[in-house]
Amino acid sequence: MLNISLKRINENINLDRYQTFAILKERKVSQVLIKIIGVTVLISILSMFLPWTQNIRTKGNVTTMNPDDRPQTVQSIIGGKIEDWYVQEGQLVAKGDTIMRISEVKEDYFDPEILDNTNSQILAKKESSKAYNQKANNLNAQLKSLIKNKVVKLEQNQIKVEQTKLKITSDSIELIAAKTKLDIAGDQLKRIEKLYNDGLKSLTELESKQLSIQESQAKVTGLINKLANHRNELASLNANINAIENDFDNKIAKSKSERMSALSAMYDANASQNKLQSQFNAYSTRQDNYFILSPIDGTVTEAIKTGLGELIKAGDAVAKIIPTKYNLAIESYISPMDMPLVRIGQKVRVQFDGWPAIVFSGWPNSSYGTFGGKIFAINNDISKNGKYRIMIAPDEEDQAWPEEVRIGGGTNSIMLLNEVKVGYELWRQLNGFPADFYKNEKQKNIKTKAPLRKVK
Repeated sequence: MLNISLKRINENINLDRYQTFAILKERKVSQVLIKIIGVTVLISILSMFLPWTQNIRTKGNVTTMNPDDRPQTVQSIIGGKIEDWYVQEGQLVAKGDTIMRISEVKEDYFDPEILDNTNSQILAKKESSKAYNQKANNLNAQLKSLIKNKVVKLEQNQIKVEQTKLKITSDSIELIAAKTKLDIAGDQLKRIEKLYNDGLKSLTELESKQLSIQESQAKVTGLINKLANHRNELASLNANINAIENDFDNKIAKSKSERMSALSAMYDANASQNKLQSQFNAYSTRQDNYFILSPIDGTVTEAIKTGLGELIKAGDAVAKIIPTKYNLAIESYISPMDMPLVRIGQKVRVQFDGWPAIVFSGWPNSSYGTFGGKIFAINNDISKNGKYRIMIAPDEEDQAWPEEVRIGGGTNSIMLLNEVKVGYELWRQLNGFPADFYKNEKQKNIKTKAPLRKVK
């Protein structure tokens, strides 16, 4: 039958004897099938000219637009032991409501009167600081008094010096007068002696002149001694200036040293007071943290630490709260090849997991169960998964997102690009070309040079 052999047997077979061969000869192509094929080809050709919206499809999940609207984990600032729970899972709480109370577990804070004792230490250091400050003020007053006394003592000594100089001057004049009188008395004595030898003067007159010259000699000697005493006194007063200065300088230096010691002790007391005040504030804040409060208005979704008497460490999460009011958004990722095709404000069609939808990606207006969105943030830094993160917000001009959508749900996003013909899109897909890059708004021509001024 396959005509492999050179010997033919088909000429020896009578095909008319068999009905099957007769039916095969009479079969013809159906006219209906030909019409169907023709219509299908025509429709396919015409569909090539239909509009098609290029798009980028990506998966993501529902989140919130603002970071503070996302589920919050309540943490314990300090370590402790759980004593009481004041809320239940699923309960609404307001900001500042007490979630739980913990007790102390560190022996350094077991003292029930730790705040009173620390406050007493602060008051003691405060009084000590005041005492040292008063001592420093007294020493400062003493220092000023010493400086004034030094000036007064030096002025008094200078006055005595001037007085002694005047005395020396007076004694010098008196000495000169006494010496002159002594010389005159000596001349008179010589004349009297000569007259006495000549018998013209009596012995009494001679003795009177001798007595007078002795008195003059004694007065000169007394004046010389007095002048020497005054000069010695002047030298002593001049030397006393250095003694006064040295004495008062030592007293002033000692007063300054004591004042600086008092100030140093005051500063130490102030530092100790500030340190104790910091400890008091830390103790007070720690006791306030025995009550763990809700940071936001929301619903308690999970109690992470549950057992009474359970020990928790500082920073451990104890509960999770979902905010009552939040603005939904979608967190999605696109490939680096599609990154140049997206921009802020671009329209997006969103399909939520669990929400029935019929999607025609090329004809977004014909899709059912999808909701409008806009891109409001694009990360310029690539993520760990090798893609770029984008954030999608609800489109205010489109239908509102369903209230049943919850944070963490999955999404399928369709980012709408340029509108092209179906034939072009098939050609692009078969060749593996990227979607067309475009912008809705035409770029305005920017003048880079100032216009030339007209010359009059």
